[in-house]
Amino acid sequence: MIHVINPGLETTVQDTGRIGFYEVGMPPSGAMDKYSYTAGNLLVGNNESAASLEITYLGPELEFQEDTIIAVTGGEIPPKINGESVPMWEALEIKAGDKLSFDFVKQGARVYLAVAGGIDVPEIMNSRSTYTLCGIGGLNGGKLQVNDKLEVGNEKIRDVKPGTRIADHLIPSFDKHHEIRVVLGLCSYRLTEESKDRFFSIDWKVTPEANRVGYRFKGERLNFVEREQPFGAGSNPSNVVDLGYPIGSIQVPDGVEPIALLNDAVTGGGYATIATIISADLNKLGQVKTNETVRFVSVDIDEALAARNEVKEKLAEIKQNLSK
Repeated sequence: MIHVINPGLETTVQDTGRIGFYEVGMPPSGAMDKYSYTAGNLLVGNNESAASLEITYLGPELEFQEDTIIAVTGGEIPPKINGESVPMWEALEIKAGDKLSFDFVKQGARVYLAVAGGIDVPEIMNSRSTYTLCGIGGLNGGKLQVNDKLEVGNEKIRDVKPGTRIADHLIPSFDKHHEIRVVLGLCSYRLTEESKDRFFSIDWKVTPEANRVGYRFKGERLNFVEREQPFGAGSNPSNVVDLGYPIGSIQVPDGVEPIALLNDAVTGGGYATIATIISADLNKLGQVKTNETVRFVSVDIDEALAARNEVKEKLAEIKQNLSK
């Protein structure tokens, strides 16, 4: 159905993720920006969990071998059909033989290509998502390659007319500076009060080590409270007895550079996790590029839940608008 002429920098098959296997060391993978991913599926009439293509920084060139409907959502990596610019966040008609390509990234870091019916690859642990570190899921366990062939599935649940568009107020905007909300803990008690204050008061720069596993930030050294390390913890003050790492948890190995652990990260270990990014802002972090800056903002659990509900309400509004 879809022939990969050029795979782009990193294009992988992703869905809602491999949920329910965290305790055995399997991270969820799945779309980094779930809001944009879900909106794309809704635009083409798919089940919300249908597999799509996640495209990072530099888009692929794809040839479609059948008529279909597609949508491109997420950051601003402008799409083209047969060399002509086409809009994002809109259902687009594709004819057999059409070629989809992308311009250079302008804002954000990732876009999602939803195809009516979804991308059909084998399910591994109840998900089609690609986990490249273990080589499972997706197409052959990795990012797309030249001359790959993608099949389209049967996840389409309703018809959508070409030109159907998501309302402007439901389309996120992207900048080069980002406020990312976090809930303090689990091990924030290990930081000195001064370092805790500094963590929230400076702008952190995203280093080139920013991918689906995690984002590393450069700013200044954070200091840990001195103590005699407990049995089972490493000798460095940033070490604790091994614990589970929530998706979005932030650790600071040796106090040097904070690392936010994301969809493909290890599920546990022995570094103190000082804060956890709220689920609503994981979508936002997935659109942050290298050399952009982040300011972390402390919120409580009630604010985090309210933000999550706000995302759900926006998606419900999109769904309702598209069903009219």
